[in-house]
Amino acid sequence: MERSLRAARIATFGFFTLNGFVMGMWVVHIPTVEHRVGISHAVLGWLLLLLGGGAFAGMQLVGPLTDRLGARKVVPASAALCSAALILPGLATEAWTLAVALLVFGFGNGCLDVSMNTHAVQVERGYERPVMSAFHAFFSVGGVLAALVGARTLSWNWSAALTLTSVSVFGLAVTVLFTPALLRPEPAGAPEATTDEAGAGRQPSPADQPAPRGKTPSRIWALAALAFMLMLCEGVANDWSVLGLREVLGAPAATAALAYGAFSTAMTIGRLLTDRVAARFGPVAIVRYGTSLAALGLTAVALSPWIPLALVGWTVFGIGLSGSVPQLFSAAGHADQGSAGANVSRVAGLGYLGMLAGPAIIGPMTHFLPLNLTFFLPVAFCVIAACAARILRTASTTAAVASAGPVHERADNQPA
Repeated sequence: MERSLRAARIATFGFFTLNGFVMGMWVVHIPTVEHRVGISHAVLGWLLLLLGGGAFAGMQLVGPLTDRLGARKVVPASAALCSAALILPGLATEAWTLAVALLVFGFGNGCLDVSMNTHAVQVERGYERPVMSAFHAFFSVGGVLAALVGARTLSWNWSAALTLTSVSVFGLAVTVLFTPALLRPEPAGAPEATTDEAGAGRQPSPADQPAPRGKTPSRIWALAALAFMLMLCEGVANDWSVLGLREVLGAPAATAALAYGAFSTAMTIGRLLTDRVAARFGPVAIVRYGTSLAALGLTAVALSPWIPLALVGWTVFGIGLSGSVPQLFSAAGHADQGSAGANVSRVAGLGYLGMLAGPAIIGPMTHFLPLNLTFFLPVAFCVIAACAARILRTASTTAAVASAGPVHERADNQPA
């Protein structure tokens, strides 16, 4: 069992990396595709909403499907769909064909996002200690690899169609390689013991019982609301960090680019380190103190008159935010074993909408406020998340069950 669990963990790392790589290759080629199709930035912006809408639809459809068929079947199908659909934007020559391409590609991405996170919950349950954050870190690693590979192929003057088709074939090969290691579905059982902030177990109360099938419990919607707020914060950093340094502090373009670099690097490193911290202090502490730290970092960015302090602020913001969203996904997946996919789809779906909403909300606010002052909206969301972190206590998380007992030490000593 230990060998199969280890292989399943490696396979999950592979699918998270693949998802980040495929999405990153699309992002790298957005300017090329835009020029090929001959559309304006405004039209592209509207078309990108179709990618988001497709992803949201895929998330909501595949969650219950994963519960019914098992992640072992749904993850490979989703990965194959996402990889194959990457070809379509590279072949688009008109606005309507690009619209269809992005809708299908977004749908495949949403399916893979939820199904691989559901399988990650199953792996985490087997390890009996937190492993979720590291999976999310490897999604970011996939994005970095995409930036490097994309830069190289563009320097060779490869067309978008050639590059994206090559990546699509690579993605299908990776899917075939990792599929045999995925875990088989678990039999649905009784709800697990819920946990307190430090990870100490307690017996489930009537309020902790699973909701009737087809009805999403209120605590899952609460986790989804937190995911919306925190992924909106992440979206703000992705879309406005560089522009903020340029417009507010007058930083040169090369220096301003360091703002996003500092944030994304801190996010990746933080997620690689979060799992062991969560095993020691519990998921509630990760969300409560992580979002508090993020609020302090972004406040420093908003008020800083100096470029170096703003860069430090973006770094602190990334570190604080890094571990929180994986804890929400994990809590949703562990809340009810029989509805793990559906619950993860709710949290991931609203979180994804939050990431899309970041640019849409901050942009109009700049008509009334300086850009740096609009950052106090995500600061407020971080504060709300810190105050509401207690909700994770009512979501049964195997990630927090591991304490200083024999099970914890055995799991910690297992090879990675």
